Amino acid sequence: MAQSFESLAELLEQSADKFKNNDMFGTKQPDGSWKWLSYGDFRKLVADCRGGLASLGVRAGDRVAIVADNCVEWAAACFASYGLGAQFVPMYPAQPEKEWEYILSDSGSKVVFASAACYDRLKQVAARVPNVERVIGIDLPASDPSSFAALQAAGAKAPVPVGDVKGEDVAALIYTSGTTGNPKGVILTHKNFCSNVVASGSRFHFDANDRALCFLPWAHSYGQTAELYTFISFGAAMAINDEIPKLVDNLAAVKPSVLVAVPRIFNRIYDRVNKQMDERPALIKKLFLSAIQSATKKSQGRSLSLLESWGLALANALIFKKVRARFGGRLRFVVSGSAALSPEVAQFIDALGIDVYEGYGLTETSPVATTNYPGNRKIGSVGKALPGVSIRIDTSVTGEEKNGEIIISGPNVMQGYYNRPEETAQVLLPDGSFRTGDLGYLDSDGFLYITGRIKEQYKLETGKYVAPSHLEEQLKLSRYILNVMLYGANKPYNVALVVVDLEAIEAWAKENQVTVDNLLESEAVRTLIKEEIARYGSDFKNYERPVKFLLITEDFTQENDMLTPSMKLKRRNVLAKYESQLEALYRS
Repeated sequence: MAQSFESLAELLEQSADKFKNNDMFGTKQPDGSWKWLSYGDFRKLVADCRGGLASLGVRAGDRVAIVADNCVEWAAACFASYGLGAQFVPMYPAQPEKEWEYILSDSGSKVVFASAACYDRLKQVAARVPNVERVIGIDLPASDPSSFAALQAAGAKAPVPVGDVKGEDVAALIYTSGTTGNPKGVILTHKNFCSNVVASGSRFHFDANDRALCFLPWAHSYGQTAELYTFISFGAAMAINDEIPKLVDNLAAVKPSVLVAVPRIFNRIYDRVNKQMDERPALIKKLFLSAIQSATKKSQGRSLSLLESWGLALANALIFKKVRARFGGRLRFVVSGSAALSPEVAQFIDALGIDVYEGYGLTETSPVATTNYPGNRKIGSVGKALPGVSIRIDTSVTGEEKNGEIIISGPNVMQGYYNRPEETAQVLLPDGSFRTGDLGYLDSDGFLYITGRIKEQYKLETGKYVAPSHLEEQLKLSRYILNVMLYGANKPYNVALVVVDLEAIEAWAKENQVTVDNLLESEAVRTLIKEEIARYGSDFKNYERPVKFLLITEDFTQENDMLTPSMKLKRRNVLAKYESQLEALYRS
């Protein structure tokens, strides 16, 4: 059914009218139960918050910021700002304080919301930013005038109606992850977001009976559009995940019908299930592996023999059904985005009986540009362009016949970078198209394939170009490798920085009766990792394979500033710590 709304404020009003009594947000309680808030009750919460912000002097065109994980108050602050015609500026709790300060200053934010974990630190940061007039503590007691509860109470006494918000009005400044330098504020209008919600929703069948478990950060455009706004447009219910380590347990409790995720989650599922199968009797493991092959064969449209069909049915009853039950048992499909999903992992999840649809986009495209969808899917691709969006490939940057820079045009493309006219001019063409900086090609059916990123690509001494991110994702499929970064710019060959999974290696050492005093210096462990790199890098071109490697135990995380909040590798920061050791590999 076609949807029509000019702004995100109108989107909420429409859904709250239509689905007033439906569950909207679920939050986990201390006793493990889930408490649900209806669409009608959430609209009242937004109205009170809107009135409260107005009482603080927030007007159309002002900016309201937030530093918090996903919560009902996050969504309320967001839609309250939209209803006033104000612009929302989300940030992440895991970001360095220097980035909070930069974003608050650069955006000119007037009010900022903060969760309990960030409130005290954010107060100190805000004191150094003259334009910030008030810090609202989401978790402060109602008696505190700076609390979210006090803001609600003030708004209830002085209600303000939803303003006349136009599609061309700016909805948000979403600051990019900043793998290099300060983050850039991406200017996105209500039309940008709404066009993406409608187009994405037209590719998938959602309805008010659907339920999702939301764990992607809404501070990122992917979580905002693909989860928050799209599910609201269909009146679906959203349980808000509390902690990533509890994700699988929460899936079993919430029983979602759809899930929007990133490759890292699917990689964990792949790794966990394979580990469990390794511990099962040889006959069960053989049945499992042969059934995965049969399911993949079937999904590719090839016919199965009677024995293969029987084996697949048996595996489904004995194994796959139990695996699906761990994720609630109701998943119709999952959507993957934000980074490259290994075809091997996609086929694996698909074989378990959970359809996987991979998409592609950037913050600058609100974010979805292409996606696989029911009836139109090729595993390994990121799908076809959304309705109203067009993709073209600029091969002049590579000199190749098909592969080149991906250029996107459509109503989802940003207005530019805030306060950065020169950088805007570098990526926005005169016709409004966006140069993504990503490399890829289109096949004859219009499916897009990503081959790398121009900024990450480097040249070996031999003149060969290496696009590392896809290769790294493949190596991370090893259960013994938590993370990896390839290195080799202007070098004769690639080397690798490998973050080992200590728990997995210790289990391997015990199982194989290997005595290990120092894991990182053990020849047995080094041989194991060498074999794993050879196994998972078997499809690499000769010049892409790492010849040597450095083993470390500290993972790449947001906390040590080596990953962005969208889980992309901050290569410059990793090199700042490990470059000298990587360089030494070429001298050894």
